[in-house]
This record gives sequence, C-alpha cells and structure tokens, in this order.
Amino acid sequence: MEVLIVTGMSGAGKTEALKCLEDLGYYAIDNLPAPLLEKIAELSSALGRKFERVALVMDVRGGRSFEELFSELELLRSKTIPYRIVFLDASDEVLVRRFSETRRMHPLESPGKRVVEAIAEERELLSELREVADIFIDTSNLNIHQLADVIRKEIQLSEKKQMMKVTIVSFGYKYGIPLDADIILDARFLPNPYWVEELRELDGLDERVRKFVIEKKDSQEFLEKFVDLITFLIPRYEEERKTYLTIGIGCTGGKHRSVALAEEIRRILSNNKLITQVIHRDIEGK
Repeated sequence: MEVLIVTGMSGAGKTEALKCLEDLGYYAIDNLPAPLLEKIAELSSALGRKFERVALVMDVRGGRSFEELFSELELLRSKTIPYRIVFLDASDEVLVRRFSETRRMHPLESPGKRVVEAIAEERELLSELREVADIFIDTSNLNIHQLADVIRKEIQLSEKKQMMKVTIVSFGYKYGIPLDADIILDARFLPNPYWVEELRELDGLDERVRKFVIEKKDSQEFLEKFVDLITFLIPRYEEERKTYLTIGIGCTGGKHRSVALAEEIRRILSNNKLITQVIHRDIEGK
C-alpha cells in the first residue's frame, strides 16, 4: 500500500490537489487529525485493493494534534509502511489575494491578527515539514487545471523514481539504543570532548566540538569506510523495496561525539544526492 500525505500552506490548493489524486485512484480523506494517521494506514492495508493508495490532507487545521505528525510518521517508518509527503506552497502575496477573493478566514486567523501575520505563523509551523517533503509544488502561478497537470506529472515521476530516505539518529548509550535503528554505530572509540573542560558544556553542533571530533585521523578513516558501506548497501536495499533506512550512532551521553558524527554523515550523504534527516535524541540529556 501507499500513503500520500498532502500538506502545505492554507490557500495553496490542497483541496484541489486531493480531488486530482482521487481521480488518479487514491482513496482521499481531508483534514485528518495526526493521531489517526497510523490507524488509517493500518486499516487501509487490511482492507485490500480499494485502499491500496490513500491520500490524506493534513495541515494546521488539525490544531494541536498536527504537532504530533512527526511522531506518527516515525510509527509508520517503524512498521515499514511507505509514505510520501506532497507540500503545496505559494507566495505570501498570492495567498493573501486568494483569502481576500474567497472571503474565507485563515485557519490561524483570530481577532486582532491580520491574515499576513497568520500566514507568517503558518510558515514557521510548517518549515520543518517543508524540508522533508518528497514533492514540492509552488502553485503561485497555477490555475486549477494546471495544478492538476503538475500533480499528475509529479506523482508519476515520483512513482518511477522513489529514493530511499535516510535518518541518522544520534543517541547516548546510557539512555538505551534507538529501537527502530537498522544500523548501529558506536562512536565511543573516539576521544571524549566531555573530558576537555572548555568543551564539556557544549555539544556536537558547536564548531569547536565538531572540529575536535571530526578532524581526528580515526574519525576521517571511520567516515570513509562507513560511507563506502552505505553506498554499497542502499541500492541493494532499494532493490528489496526498502524505502527508509535509520542509522543510529551512539556515544556515552549522546551530546558530543555522536552528534558531530551524525551531522557529518548527513552532510556527506546529502552531497551524494540522498534524502537525509538528523535526529539528536539525547542532546539535551534526560
């Protein structure tokens, strides 16, 4: 089965996009609360052929529940349920004009808050989701028919070439390993910045800690060997229709070595045209 999540800015055309996807054979649901995502995916999988392709519009209309979307996506990944994210956007000027023409309120609009302020707030809320979208469509200069054409083209191209998503999770062994990791790497063989007084209170995102960790000869050799392994594995995983790969990299506390290495691995893999994201699970401690 396939789950297609349609999201993006209010006024960017998500309703019209959903209609087009329904015409393409997707079972369409509008304004799904994030906590129901896993249940809908499991139900669709169990119901058979008619529900093999599900398109769900999920956006800020869901209120506080929308904030749970990333945790719900993690659940889908842990159960190897494939999904793709389609993000629709438009310029602020176009969005303001569309709300004015339709005389509809923005979902985040409230007494004393102008539509331009609501749009700015929505952009901030959606910024992280926009970065991980599989398909991005700017509808600023598209009419309804042109939007439908673009969606059909993008969906077909995406189906032909669906790249694996790689998630790198830094963690501390003292808090346990990430249970959803496919590959676990241990960074405790490297010198620990914790024992350097001026680095102790910093983390692996700080440039001074990054240099301390990454510029070591052992770190460079480790990264070279690991990237060779990953570039060998990924095409073979893809042949087996695996669409998500989670790499856990741990150190003692999950604050220094694992964080710096996770960021460096993401940078290298991104330069190799892979879709990557990083989660620093224990950077704040517990």
